[in-house]
Amino acid sequence: MTELVRNLPSVLVSLALHGVIVLILLMIPVVVPTLMPEVILESIFTEELAQEDLTREVDIETTPSETLNVLAGGTPSTAVGANTQPAAAPVNIQEANVMREADIRPVLTDLALPAEDTIGAELGEGEITGEVGSMVEGYGAALGIITQEIIRMMRQQKVTVVWLFDESESLNDDRKEIRENYLRVYKELGIAAEQDADLRRGSELLLTVVASYGSTIHELTPKPTADAEQISKAFDNMPFDASGQENMNQAIAAIIGKYRQMAIRGKRKLAIIVVSDESGDDGDYVEEAITAARSAKAPVYFLGRESMFGYPYAQQLWTHKESGESFWIRIRRGPETEYPECLQWNGLHPRWDVQSAGFGPYEQVRTARETGGIFFVLPGKEENLAGEGANDKRRYEFHAMREYQPLLLSRPAYVKERVSSPFRETLWQVIVRLNPSDDRLLFPSHDPGLNITREYLIGLNDFRQTAASEAVKAAKAMLLTEETIELLTKIQPLRAGETSSRWRAGYDLALAQLYVFRLRLYQFLLALDKHANEMPKPANEKSNRWVFSWNPQQIVPDENQYARLKQTFNMKMTREEYLAMVVSEEKAAVERLREVINNHPGTPWARRAEREINDGFGFTVSDYLYDPKGVRSSITLPNL
Repeated sequence: MTELVRNLPSVLVSLALHGVIVLILLMIPVVVPTLMPEVILESIFTEELAQEDLTREVDIETTPSETLNVLAGGTPSTAVGANTQPAAAPVNIQEANVMREADIRPVLTDLALPAEDTIGAELGEGEITGEVGSMVEGYGAALGIITQEIIRMMRQQKVTVVWLFDESESLNDDRKEIRENYLRVYKELGIAAEQDADLRRGSELLLTVVASYGSTIHELTPKPTADAEQISKAFDNMPFDASGQENMNQAIAAIIGKYRQMAIRGKRKLAIIVVSDESGDDGDYVEEAITAARSAKAPVYFLGRESMFGYPYAQQLWTHKESGESFWIRIRRGPETEYPECLQWNGLHPRWDVQSAGFGPYEQVRTARETGGIFFVLPGKEENLAGEGANDKRRYEFHAMREYQPLLLSRPAYVKERVSSPFRETLWQVIVRLNPSDDRLLFPSHDPGLNITREYLIGLNDFRQTAASEAVKAAKAMLLTEETIELLTKIQPLRAGETSSRWRAGYDLALAQLYVFRLRLYQFLLALDKHANEMPKPANEKSNRWVFSWNPQQIVPDENQYARLKQTFNMKMTREEYLAMVVSEEKAAVERLREVINNHPGTPWARRAEREINDGFGFTVSDYLYDPKGVRSSITLPNL
């Protein structure tokens, strides 16, 4: 009883406090409604949708639409990356993690949003930043969205559209597909003119110019025309530029310069549609193209392909008609950033892989965004593209890629920002130092010594002579790899302060790759030594080349080879100690790559790390017959 009396004051205070809290909670439903404004909540769905309607595959319809569906500029229904979103794949609403993570709250406002048709009529590209990546299922779908963009512009004024085609041979198949789809655009525009009273003002609401570019510009219509037959003939008469030079940015600036005043005098809206599977060879003129387009208020649309991940090139197959011999020819496809942010070396020679970046080429995407246009990512398979790019159905998910989008600054602004960061600038210096390719647009220098051959003549003396010089290059590359590992290790404490997921991923992958490359170079030296001393007979007596290929299985030196290694490198450890060290190094290298996969799942960095693991660190040697017809040296390769 005494204990109860002693604790009574605290009990009473607690009861009083809890009573006040309960009273406040009871009053909230009465007070809050009187303080809040009326909220309009409007669902994006007009009716309840069945599950099959949400997950059903969409068939691309190529016949003209009989009804109008006007969209606001820069917001196509297939959009996957606006100015604040990356160009990735459309997300399945039922499966997307972002739907579970999103903080979805009603916006409190006294004003209701205008209807969609009002937005489409009133907002123009002058007020809307362009679309950086709309993933579509081919040219038919892209042209459908372009139709709606043209309709939106025609609701405000007359329009002149310039179609600007890349003249390279690599675009040949794409031109044919567009030729089959473009008539749909003009048929739908005719339907629109009949249905929409706002589009019935005057004649020649839409004029078209068809032009193409390579090293120069060719106009295939004598003047802007509304004649569908003349436009069709222009598409059919597209020339090829054998020089392989593609001055895309200069062509955009020039064509706008020519038709700008004509459009102003005729009170017409000017729009440019560029069709190209490459980023162009004049990337240093991209700001001139943007300036010209913005001064003319001309949105620039691109029908193009995904960039190669952190790499300027793709490899396209070309077959010589007379001999049937096939060649892989390099084309400029990227990169997706102002300058490459990945290593251009694979540990033995320049990168040759084809791995999509999830974004379009920098020049095209930046131009579309800055001018109020749209860059359409065409994910359809490219049968003549080398490696993973051929028949590649993979798409990066929006949720995985949203934190890894490129900055899309001007190149001078990008360099200024990069130089201000010791973390980013050190990574860039490592990329430059390990660059084996001569690309003066993107790199200040290159090192030809990093290009180590994997093919050798079959004869013993020929092999040993070439192998000796390549072994010296490999040994120097190992030392350089050690130096760059040290550089990246020194800035590791700065990684935690880096705000960009893209730069952190680039650093993680580069450091992991360097450890792999060090192993690869050492294994390559072992393979050269083993083959030079054993020199087996070729499996095919007609073979004239040896080729060293990647192999997941590393070479384990026998007693004789280890004795040579021990003498050459003045090694103090036993063979058993050496083998244990090799196993430990391989395990550590794989673990670093797996950390990249775990830290950046569903991204190109993770995919590249997976490829390094699958390629392995060892080598196998095989023989083959090179140029069986004896004609390859006499064939002149085209510039695609």
